[in-house]
Amino acid sequence: MNKYKSSGQLKGIAKDQLFGHYGTAIGALLLVGIITLIITGLPDWFVSANSIPELIIYYLISFIISLFTGIFSSGEAFLYLKLTCGQPVSVKDVFSGFQVYPDKAIVLQLVFSTLAYIAQVPMMIFYYLFLTTGQVNYVLFLSIFCVVGSSIAIVVGLMFSQAFYLLQDFPQYPAKDLLKMSRQIMKGHKGRLFYISLSFLPLYLLGIFSFCIVYLWLIPYTNAVMANFYMDLMKGRSQTPPQQ
Repeated sequence: MNKYKSSGQLKGIAKDQLFGHYGTAIGALLLVGIITLIITGLPDWFVSANSIPELIIYYLISFIISLFTGIFSSGEAFLYLKLTCGQPVSVKDVFSGFQVYPDKAIVLQLVFSTLAYIAQVPMMIFYYLFLTTGQVNYVLFLSIFCVVGSSIAIVVGLMFSQAFYLLQDFPQYPAKDLLKMSRQIMKGHKGRLFYISLSFLPLYLLGIFSFCIVYLWLIPYTNAVMANFYMDLMKGRSQTPPQQ
């Protein structure tokens, strides 16, 4: 029976791996952040969203643009997996997603974005009804669907959380198989990953008081821990396709 590393052990390993590489990690974070900010802000430049048709067009454009962020998610996964393996890393690693099956990265992001939008639809409907009618009872429904939608999104997000890492190790598999494999390897580990993610919450809350400057250190640290979680999860596993 495999002995998996604790949250504290994964964090300790991540700190050691990041020592001497924070400049690269922070540079990659800023580069991806700036590019993502620019491309996700494009709808604001072209659509005013002052009416229902314009609002629909706005969200449609935002959805399509969001798919390309999957390429950078793939690149970040590549960078941090190299870091966990002790290989040299550079800022340009975040662009590796354009070389390693960008179509699969977009498909993976399509799944994530679709699920996120589906979870938000009921909330957007009741929010719109509240704004147009002013009836307070819609706030109750909005709150209920907010809790339910968020809970479902968290579970599904944990289930498919390893997909971009798997794309780096198994680029020959189609996106649907990577999602299946992520679901399989996360069986019995969703609670562990949720706990690890939750353990960062106090640091992120405290980071607000630094005007989020500490996030330049905290986000690479979190990413390194998540990459080590994946490596810990995959140890001793054979490189076989996911079961149908």
